[in-house]
Amino acid sequence: MRLRDAALVGIVAVAGLTAVVSGQNAGSDWPQWRGPNRDGTLTTFAEPKAWPEQLTRRWKIEVGTGYATPIVVGNRVFAFSRQEENEVMRAIDADSGKVVWQTSYPAPFKMNPATARHGPGPKSTPAYANGRLFTLGISGIVTAFDAGTGKQLWQKPAPPVEPLFHTAQSALVDRGVVILHVGGHKQGALTAFDPATGAVKWSWDGDGPAYGSPIVADIGGTRQVITFSQDNLVGVDAANGQLLWRTPFTARSTTNSITPLVYGGNTVIVSGQGKPLTAYTISKQNGQWAAGLAWENDRLSLSFSNAVLVGDAVFSMSAMNSGQFFWADAKTGKTLWTSNPRQAGNAAIVRAGNLLFVLKDDGELMVAPSRPGGFEPLKTYTVADTATWPAPAVSGNRIFVKDISTIALWTIE
Repeated sequence: MRLRDAALVGIVAVAGLTAVVSGQNAGSDWPQWRGPNRDGTLTTFAEPKAWPEQLTRRWKIEVGTGYATPIVVGNRVFAFSRQEENEVMRAIDADSGKVVWQTSYPAPFKMNPATARHGPGPKSTPAYANGRLFTLGISGIVTAFDAGTGKQLWQKPAPPVEPLFHTAQSALVDRGVVILHVGGHKQGALTAFDPATGAVKWSWDGDGPAYGSPIVADIGGTRQVITFSQDNLVGVDAANGQLLWRTPFTARSTTNSITPLVYGGNTVIVSGQGKPLTAYTISKQNGQWAAGLAWENDRLSLSFSNAVLVGDAVFSMSAMNSGQFFWADAKTGKTLWTSNPRQAGNAAIVRAGNLLFVLKDDGELMVAPSRPGGFEPLKTYTVADTATWPAPAVSGNRIFVKDISTIALWTIE
């Protein structure tokens, strides 16, 4: 390559990275699993004066299979998917749908027969921080990419024993570390990696990984990583990986797949397949941390549909009665309202300002006011032709939707 050409390539790469980084501070970014705060919520949203009869599809492109939510940083969309025997990371121009760069690596994968209907993934949503992207592949490969150029920065191989149902949790980046629970069935470690090098900063190896994604919260003056392991709900000191507390929690088929919610500063709300909607109060007494049971509601249960908070209320879709939307009191767990049964097999829920965006697994997107005590859609739009297991990414008036093998941009005019 000539010096002048190399310089031009460098300028283009830096310009692309600058565009991405400048977008990091935009209020409409969706840079990781469940949005800016990992709770499925955008605090502000500019609602149109009148909802259109149809959303406008700006573009649609093939990207491959998988359940990873596309993430949005400035004017870049980042997509993680599978094409044949490779896992692929892409940067897409949000205006045009054109691929800016794509990087792949070999990820041959033989599915467990029990999970064949779920497809070969990947199921984990990328995380963006400080010009880097972090992914967890279906077999447990951890990779870091340069967000401006797509260059692979470092990679950790898959564990020798894969998780029973493979991987689904999404990376958490917090205060200079990348946090993932790596490892296989019944073994592994909640691990904090150096974002630049992949070096291990700390690890907790008390239990194998689960499928729900970790969150971080300040409780009682201590910053804690709160996550499911295979058999427990745990809180780990975010600074050093020391176990603070744990409480047994095993969902049916050991699929702890829900992302915890923190309510009121010290209450953690969780559920799981075959488990009641449950809240724990996290406290420290006499120098010991503990998770005390605050309440349970055995008439509501989350399987794969995560919840959002609206004031003192929880909204989600219970796995009971073949899919039933509900509101519950976050203080007491009392059921406030339930919909008719048989609503959907799964629903991905985003709270945007005073609205709920609910994407059902059949490609229907419902928009409704976020008023506890009911669910009355203002509009229902068809946004995909095939199943929509991934959550949508909402950014300004843009809604990015991943179905079986494509990503589409829909806009609210």
